Formats: sequence, structure tokens, C-alpha cells
Amino acid sequence: MCLITFAYKAHADYNLILIANRDETYGRATLDATPWPQDSGLVAGQDLEQGGTWLGLHRAGRLAAVTNYRDGRATANPALRSRGHLTRDFLLANESAAAMGQHYTEHGALYGGFNLLLGDEEGLYYLSNRGRNTERLDPGIYGLSNALLNSPWPKLQQARNALNAALGSITASQNMPQLAAQLTEVLAARDRAPDQQLPDTGIGLELERSLSSCFIQLAQYGTRATSVVLQDYQGNSCFYEQSFDAKGPTLARCFELQMPLIGARPQR
Repeated sequence: MCLITFAYKAHADYNLILIANRDETYGRATLDATPWPQDSGLVAGQDLEQGGTWLGLHRAGRLAAVTNYRDGRATANPALRSRGHLTRDFLLANESAAAMGQHYTEHGALYGGFNLLLGDEEGLYYLSNRGRNTERLDPGIYGLSNALLNSPWPKLQQARNALNAALGSITASQNMPQLAAQLTEVLAARDRAPDQQLPDTGIGLELERSLSSCFIQLAQYGTRATSVVLQDYQGNSCFYEQSFDAKGPTLARCFELQMPLIGARPQR
């Protein structure tokens, strides 16, 4: 997953509003969002090559999402573990987000560069193995792409602004699945950033241009899914996913769950 924007305890009716684009090669084998056979409480997509996931919810009150940290100058190391295992292992574990975050901080060198969101009743946490230890997030509107949280990349700023604009029209009376479907438009923009605003991540100017839009559609690579997670203050939650292939939208799925609030407990 390469672009996430979310409002955490920043809306009068919704505890969490999260919208995410997963960008990947079209040929990579993927299972669309569904309850997992080994634990029906877990709803997530699955990378069939490595067995992990990019975004998932567990009915016990856990949320996880991961993006890679892009560094085209780094030497590839095939021995590193899949980043999708970070999210999978937390969602399937009976450990707190804070404890798992600390574990991943201590063992981050075993994985490729990552950004990770972990949520449970005690809070929503962010960490990266590229310079940010586990931190409990305050209420607010955030953006996360392939650099550190809230890095001022053009598409990240565009995504945050689009979410902020959408918040004013969201009300408690709206049907949650319909609202989730509408919110996919927050990350649907395909316009590319001007060259002078592009980051330099070591992949060359042409590829920086191609990856600078919120929604990506190239010949072999693009946005494979737009996912929306909603949770109101009563614990009513929704996981909506619109999948895409090289030709455009394919399957849309929606799962409604009742689960504990992310960040329900005060900080100790």
C-alpha cells in the first residue's frame, strides 16, 4: 500500500475515517478482502506470494496498515522478511499495539523499509524502521505514503486536503457502506505533481513523475485497491474495498463489523 490518509478522533460522529490506496504490479497474485480461514474475526486482503496483508481489521478491536519506505538507492536484500507479515502477525496475535510496536522497533532491521500503523483499544500507533520509533498518535488528520508520516509529498498533501474537505459533508445519518463507497473518491485523483515539487527517492525523474499521483495506472503497475475503514463512536465499523486491474474497477466488497473502539482507553 502506498498512500493512506486518515482522520483519527477528528470528526464529531466518526472515531476513525481511513482511506488507502494499495499500489502493486497487476500480475502479483492477490486475494481480495475477506474473512480469513484461520481466524474469521480477521477481515483483510492477502498477498498470495508472501501470505501477508497491507490493511486489515480484527473484530477484537485491532487495525493494521503498512506502506513501504521508498529508497531507490538502497541495495536489494532478498533475505529481508515481507512487510506484509508485520500487519498479519499483529492482527493474528493476542498482543497490544504498543507491545508489538516495540517488538517491531527492536527487530525492524529484519524487514525492508516500512511505515506501520497499529491500532487497538489503547490507541493508534505509528512506527518506521527508517527513523521513527513507536509513537501514540494524537487526534488529527494524517497522511502516509512512502516516506515518514506527514512528509510533505504533493500527493500526500493532496490526499489530506481532500479528506479534510470531505469531512464537512459527513454525518451520522449517512448509510455507512454508501459513505465508504463515496470516500474512495478522496484518493481517485490522477493528476501528477510538477517536477519542481517531486521528491528524490533515487528512482529517476520519469518514475517519480509516474508515481506522483494519488491514483496510479501504468502498463504493468498501478492502484490495485482503494480501501475505506470507518468506525463511529459506538463501535459500528465498516471495511470497504474497491479492487482494480489494468483496465479499471473490478470487484467491490463491504464488511460491517461491531468492534471495540480504536483508542477507547485513556493513555496510561
